[in-house]
Amino acid sequence: MIHTLQNHLLTVTVSDRGAELQSIRHADGTEFLWQGDPAYWPDRALVLFPYIARMTNGMYTYQGKTYRMPIHGFAPKAAFTAEQANEHAVVFRLESSDETLAMYPFRFCFTLCYRLSGDTLTAEYRVENRSDETMYFAVGGHPGINVPMEPGRRFEEYSIRFAAPCHPKRVGFTPACFLSGEDTAFTLDSGCELPLRHTLFDDDAIVLRDMTPDITLSAPGAKHAVRMRFSDFSYLGLWHWPKTDAPYVCLEPWSSLPSRQDVIEDLTQQKNLLQLQPHAHCVKAFAIQFV
Repeated sequence: MIHTLQNHLLTVTVSDRGAELQSIRHADGTEFLWQGDPAYWPDRALVLFPYIARMTNGMYTYQGKTYRMPIHGFAPKAAFTAEQANEHAVVFRLESSDETLAMYPFRFCFTLCYRLSGDTLTAEYRVENRSDETMYFAVGGHPGINVPMEPGRRFEEYSIRFAAPCHPKRVGFTPACFLSGEDTAFTLDSGCELPLRHTLFDDDAIVLRDMTPDITLSAPGAKHAVRMRFSDFSYLGLWHWPKTDAPYVCLEPWSSLPSRQDVIEDLTQQKNLLQLQPHAHCVKAFAIQFV
């Protein structure tokens, strides 16, 4: 089922499947959200939970038992239940089940609220641990933004500008997209700008840490731009399908990182994962402004 949020500036649609955004359309007809062309990438705005990116051999261990989980966890393909829906907000809920417990040994309630206010869409994640033990997890977003955003412009005209000068580190990945442990300095033009070019993503995602959590995707003189604020998240992923001329960029706030190369991670030992005490909850949110 598709749910619609709408005001005088934006119309946003969201699916029950994966609680995934389907469209973010401006009143002038501009479509901001990537529309899932399978020639480049069939998805649009994945919800990442309870793990982000890859696990070595698709496996991890917890309390001596081995589990299997797909890339980005099970949320992207899960059937969420929609509740509290109106034209300005919708809440999606996913609860632990026999199916999730086979992949992930914690009882939980995961809710995602999309809230539309003026030109800004907020995504708020609430994770509740219903287990009697500490819960280890990751959460994040994966929205694809059309680039260019309007006819007559080129991908290379756009850049990602950080709200203040910063000195981010690029998280080191192996060719197979696992952690290498070799983070490096990532230089921005004038300390705050990353000009886009397709070859940036030839080695897959760029994942940054220690950056200003406020970015704007824009082009000089363009009518539209997209701003993301993500202070609740430690990492930012930037991606499009490698070695292509894909006309989009994913802006991905991540709480945590994938596994190390050739290591079957023990969840209790993976230091970048979030931890939630028994019967506690936490909230993480990011906001995207469409101007």
